[in-house]
Amino acid sequence: MKMSRFHTSINATNLKKWARKEGYIPVYGNKSLTLHCQQCAMVTSSSHVLGSNAGEEIDRAECVIRMNDAPVSGFESDVGNRTSLRVVAHSSVFRVIRKPQEFLNRSENLSIIFWGPPSKISRDAKGTLYRLIQKVSTTYSNLSTFTISPSKMRKFDMLFQEETGRDRQKSHSWLSTGWFTMVIAIEICDSIKVYGMVPPNYCGRHPQPKRMPYHYYKPRGPDECLTYLQNERGHRGNHHRFITEKQVFSHWAKLYNITFKNPTW
Repeated sequence: MKMSRFHTSINATNLKKWARKEGYIPVYGNKSLTLHCQQCAMVTSSSHVLGSNAGEEIDRAECVIRMNDAPVSGFESDVGNRTSLRVVAHSSVFRVIRKPQEFLNRSENLSIIFWGPPSKISRDAKGTLYRLIQKVSTTYSNLSTFTISPSKMRKFDMLFQEETGRDRQKSHSWLSTGWFTMVIAIEICDSIKVYGMVPPNYCGRHPQPKRMPYHYYKPRGPDECLTYLQNERGHRGNHHRFITEKQVFSHWAKLYNITFKNPTW
């Protein structure tokens, strides 16, 4: 069964050439994103990490990358304790700021990249979200905080089109935090181990995989595969294309030294 109306391009963009670090604008001061790591652990928010006992292995990585408001407290044995970089969507800003002990001042040197529509998080927007990000940036001296510039956001859209053959806006697609995080990881890491991400064909298997919560820290949340399939097939309104993105990631894995664990593929 073909799960996606999208296709991946055979003319893939060379992300190591495309991926320049400009486009990450410091929220406070004149810092630049200088993070470079030989080996990265990219920890997803999927409940597939639960029971993995991968925490010690994750913490041994030179850099650990996490997403949105995925916590480590209470889950250390499976997801580790360290965080080098957190990629946060505009929709998760409030949840991250509400728990500074967990997300803001837990690590000595932490970089956070906030992404979202320029109308919400750019310096020119002057809205509530940007003011909150500014306040956080000036309050916590351990943080290096960045937003993605409008021109860089357009490049992420263009990359989606180049890799899938579909215009993001015309196809009513929303890019996921996983999309941004994977590209950023390729920019800063020589090798990447991804924890908890299922392969693109996982949710189309028969019999259907057992129910797994979409987020490891929300056991009563929606089922992961149901969320993926509903979004992939959605025609009305905007939807994430999680399965399409994983098809692209599968292709990138061959090019950029990316491996997948829990599950392994």
